[in-house]
Formats: sequence, C-alpha cells, structure tokens
Amino acid sequence: MPAKSKKTAIRPFTVEVPQSQLDDLRSRIEAMRWPEKETVDDLTQGVQLATMQALAKHWATKYDWRKCEARLNSYPNFITEIDGLDIHFIHVRSQHENALPLIITHGWPGSIVEQLKIIEPLTNPTAHGGKAEDAFHLVIPSMPGYGFSGTPKTTGWGPDHIGRAWVELMKRLGYDEFVAQGGDWGALIVDMMGVQAAPELLGIHTNMAGAVPPEIDKAALAGAEPPSGLSEEERHAFDQLTFFYAKGLAYAQEMGNRPQTLYGIADSPVGLAAWILDHDARSTELIARVFQGKKEGLTRDDVLDNITLYWLTNTAISASRLYWENKLAFFAPKGVGVPVAVSAYPDEIYSAPRSWVERAYPKLLHYNKLDKGGHFAAWEQPQSFTEELRVGLRPLRR
Repeated sequence: MPAKSKKTAIRPFTVEVPQSQLDDLRSRIEAMRWPEKETVDDLTQGVQLATMQALAKHWATKYDWRKCEARLNSYPNFITEIDGLDIHFIHVRSQHENALPLIITHGWPGSIVEQLKIIEPLTNPTAHGGKAEDAFHLVIPSMPGYGFSGTPKTTGWGPDHIGRAWVELMKRLGYDEFVAQGGDWGALIVDMMGVQAAPELLGIHTNMAGAVPPEIDKAALAGAEPPSGLSEEERHAFDQLTFFYAKGLAYAQEMGNRPQTLYGIADSPVGLAAWILDHDARSTELIARVFQGKKEGLTRDDVLDNITLYWLTNTAISASRLYWENKLAFFAPKGVGVPVAVSAYPDEIYSAPRSWVERAYPKLLHYNKLDKGGHFAAWEQPQSFTEELRVGLRPLRR
C-alpha cells in the first residue's frame, strides 16, 4: 500500500482497557487523602466534601467501566490520521435513504460519552418517535488530545484547525454535503466551520451560541452595570454572564494560562473528578444532585463514565491545552456565513436571547428557547436535543 494511502486509511478501533488499569484506578480512589469539610453550607467554596465522598464510594465499589466499554464498542469505532494526528470517531450510518450526514463535536469536560444517548434516535428515528426523513448519518469524533484521539505533540490545534480537520474527515468518509453540531468547545468549532464555510458544509446547529454583543461582553467581564435598554431576556443573559465571569471562569483561566501545571488531575482520580464537576455553578448543581440521592437527569454512572474515560486515556492535561491554544472569545459572534440553527437551554452558561442570536447569525434558520436543560444538553436532555436537531436542520435537507 502506498504511504499516502496508509496515512488516510480508516482503521477499525476497539476500546480495550486492561484490567490492571481498572485495578489501579480503584486503588487510587481508595487511597484518597481527604481534606476537611468546607466551612460553608453551599457550593461557594467548590464541590462539597460529601458529594466527592459519595462519588468516590460509588466509583470504587459499584461502578463498572465494562458496561460503558461495551456500549462504546456496540457502535462502529474508527481512527484515521489527519494532519499527522490520529483522530478517533464513532461512525453510525442510518438505514434510511437520504439520511443527512451530521458531525457532532463534544467539549470540555465532556467526551463522546455525551452523545451516546442520541445515536439511536438520530440514526433510527422511526423507532424513536420520528420519521424516516428525519434520519442522520452520524460522525462523533473525539477532539485532538481527548479520549481515544491522539495527543498533539506540537502547538496549533485550536478550534479553527479542528474545524478544518472535521471537513477533511467528512470528505474522507465520502460525504460531499453535511451539517455540523456542537456545544461548549464544539460550539466554537462549528462556528469556525461556519466562518470557513467549506462548500461541503450546508449549515450548523449550536446549543451554546456565539452571540454576545461586544459591549455586553465587556460590561459583564468587568462586573459593570448592564448597558441601558436591555430587555428582560437580555438582562437575564447579562446576569448569567456576569456571574460566570466573576465566579465560574477560574478553571478556564488556569487551563488557558498554565495547563501543564495541573499535574494533580493526572495523578489523582478524585482530584480529576472534582475538577470536572466544577465546570460551572449550575452544571455542578445538576451533577452533584445525583450523588445526593436524586434521580433526575444524569445518573451516577453517566457522570463516572465520562470521568473514567478521561482517567483511563490520561488526557486530563492534553485536553486542558485546548484552552491554551484558543485565541477566540468564547461567546462573541465570529462572523458565521452559513445557515444556523440555535437551541437555547435555560441552564446554559448563558441562555442566548433571540435578539442577540439574530444579529450574530444573519442566516438563522431556527431558534428555540427550551424550558429545561443545561450545558451538556445532549447528555442531560437527549429527547429535546434530538427534536431540536430534527427540526432545526430540516430546512437543509435536499
């Protein structure tokens, strides 16, 4: 086989974690040296001791990684090399004719685990309350430095580079037209794909819109008073942003400035879990509740599937470096030139108002403000998320 063909080959991949790694993980959890309890009765000092001890107990005594491993392997997994880096992805083709190819990108501290609940409803809609014409062919990659993808050995793998790599991946899979979806980092990546506007890209869907006007962002970041004339919806979004910048941005600043310093999350599974749980205040609340006996939304195993994937692949540090690589403002308009569908969930870092979205995305196809759900929408609310993709991207079907 010629050298070029080897580099572009699509290689089957199977998730196979040695038992020794699982035994080591359990030993490390059980050997955790705990700090004293926080001195407040809320989350203002971070993830609470009781939450982390409940998580660790379940992780060490009841959690079974093999169930997640089997679930991952129940779908076709592949690896291919793009720009010198191995990219892992799940690729599920629908049985329905004229299915629309869709690439979905996770974020931090997420992974391909986030999308597992939506694979069947999107690829086989007739079995999940949809119609055959709602079907998608799905491609779900692990971002560079995340999960089973390779770890970049040089700089330069920011959201813009990843966006170009995703176009190459879809073309390599034989898709000459496709759509793209993303949240968190995935939202920045699909926005950049929309800026780059490859001819194969029909449009994008985002559940974390890059739509905050510059004057709003500047005031929120400074903790200043809101600009005059904001509607009630806009004021709520401004307050969400102000709170996040004041109380929730520290993790991103640390990873954006000194990702290599976070050796503790590569050495301690409980430390990694706490760092992942403390993404933003509302997400922490929604995740922590499952370790307090509440059953709504994510399960304990849902949460631990994702954390365990980070641990077993030793990608805590390499994943963090994306913050260092990024030069884009998280929530600012990027100049997207392709059609866009937006889903605004109430417990997102900020729930994008329609007025801001319409200005940021001139080719807006769809906007919907949901009444339930947060930052990890596909994971937390797979039913509404699936319907949003079906409806929002329907105008792009040929």
